[in-house]
Amino acid sequence: MKELAYLNKFFYKYRWRLVPGIVFVIISNLFGVLPAQVIRIAFDLVNENISIFRLFAGFDRQELVYEIFNYGLLLFGSIVLLLALLRGLFLFFMRQTIILMSRHIEYDLKNEIYRHYQGLSMAFYRRNNTGDLMSRVTEDVSRVRMYIGPAIMYTINTAVLFLLIIWAMVSVNLKLAIYCLLPLPILALTIYFVNTMINKRSEKIQQQLSSLASFVQETFSGIRVIKAYGRENDIRKRFAAESEIYKSSSMNLVQVQALFYPMMLLLVGLSTIITVYIGGIEVMKGTITSGNIAEFIIYVNQLTFPVTSLGWVTSLIQRAAASQKRINEFLNTKPEINSSSDNIHRIEGRIRFNNVSFTYPDTGITAIKDVSFDVKPGELLAIIGRTGSGKSTIANLIMRMYDTSGGEILIDDTPLDKMNLNDYRRQIGFVPQEVFLFSDTIYNNIAFGLDETAPVRVEQAAKDAAVYENIIAFEKGFETSIGERGITLSGGQKQRVSIARAIIKEPRILIFDDCLSAVDTKTEEEILRNLARVMEGRTSIIIAHRISTIKNADKIILMDDGEVLEQGTHSSLMESRGIYFDLYEKQLLEEQDA
Repeated sequence: MKELAYLNKFFYKYRWRLVPGIVFVIISNLFGVLPAQVIRIAFDLVNENISIFRLFAGFDRQELVYEIFNYGLLLFGSIVLLLALLRGLFLFFMRQTIILMSRHIEYDLKNEIYRHYQGLSMAFYRRNNTGDLMSRVTEDVSRVRMYIGPAIMYTINTAVLFLLIIWAMVSVNLKLAIYCLLPLPILALTIYFVNTMINKRSEKIQQQLSSLASFVQETFSGIRVIKAYGRENDIRKRFAAESEIYKSSSMNLVQVQALFYPMMLLLVGLSTIITVYIGGIEVMKGTITSGNIAEFIIYVNQLTFPVTSLGWVTSLIQRAAASQKRINEFLNTKPEINSSSDNIHRIEGRIRFNNVSFTYPDTGITAIKDVSFDVKPGELLAIIGRTGSGKSTIANLIMRMYDTSGGEILIDDTPLDKMNLNDYRRQIGFVPQEVFLFSDTIYNNIAFGLDETAPVRVEQAAKDAAVYENIIAFEKGFETSIGERGITLSGGQKQRVSIARAIIKEPRILIFDDCLSAVDTKTEEEILRNLARVMEGRTSIIIAHRISTIKNADKIILMDDGEVLEQGTHSSLMESRGIYFDLYEKQLLEEQDA
């Protein structure tokens, strides 16, 4: 239960739903216990009336006794019906308070988890797969809600009903009450024994469900590759194997429950037999009436559902504890990147790296080593190098997706880790190497970075990214839905939509991470001409493989194995006839051969 203690703050928040709910539970159970006492009175009255009816055999008054007997039964039947209706009414109120409270808490918990997810750094998402993240905010929260609502409701209901019934039994006959409740300690020991098994198996089920969700999410995302390689049968077998593990785990839990419930019913049935036997002896002694036996049998039957539901409620609580433990693991994860300031200011765009080094925390790979450079506001910096040379890492560090392992990054002479992170990122336009588009319209994808947009701005951004003609060629134009991850568009179109999404923000710093690799040379030249106008007065960083893309940059950095080998303008680097010159000559020959 220590894991579930996290939810106490929600109970306090919704206390004005919980407290009335508990009151309604008590009242509904009062109306649930009273019918047994009414029936006891009616049962005793029946016995007395039968004796009186026989006493007046052959007399005219026998008909009167019969009528009184009928009216009495009708009265008691009406009282029992009225009490049942009142109990049903308060049960309705109970569900409207406690169950609705659980839905409110479910809503708050999901939002809290999702909000916490958004505050976590990129390193967290590299360590955890998408399926597991989704499972904790959906399946796990749903299991926790079953504890907050039904489990708590039935637990309170069972506790109150037990107290009322035991008090009623003891007030009638202590000896009969003790014998009647004798199987309950055995029940308590059984529940204690089964609890541990349920807890362990529930955790295993949740872990396997998360693994299964991750597998399905990954296969759906990579369905194009699966079909291209003709591996459908292999993937189907792997899915069947994962499902088999989940089924086996679920069956193991069901086996425990299958043994548990019949045992509960057996113990309740044993209580009924004891009630009839001991009650009969007490009636013969004259300590109780036959109506009391009927009353006790009703009490025992009223305990049947609460007792049998103990196993179900216990299972709900154990599953919820296992799920909340998984949720707490992520909620207790602290963001590695925090905003250190609340100050908001317009950045000029000067970027300075002072001996910056960075090692990825999850892999231990050193991506860049002692990198230093200075970009003035409005300048265009180009970074070129082989795959894995650390180019994209520099882009991630500028956006502060990670903090440096060594050295310092200054923005407008202010250390990056001292700036307001959200305000800073709002002033950056970023086009990633791996383009991601949302399952939405082209219009909404381009306008994603803005709170309010005008169609004119969206169209102009599309023109600047040289994708306007492609968009209007679609039947629905900008309202075309591009499908999951932009599957409707070609690779080049996706890159250009991503460029339009970045430049529509009119950011102070623009970062293009090898975003022109999927477009032809002619389209690249058109985009670069348009970007020259868009980027005027803004600091821009272009990461590329082709020198033709970046030769007009104000400063060029050549990187290899995380180190800066050469830096300068295109002309100065060509004059030095170093590695940059050799790379240019090689690419020039390749273009001529092509």
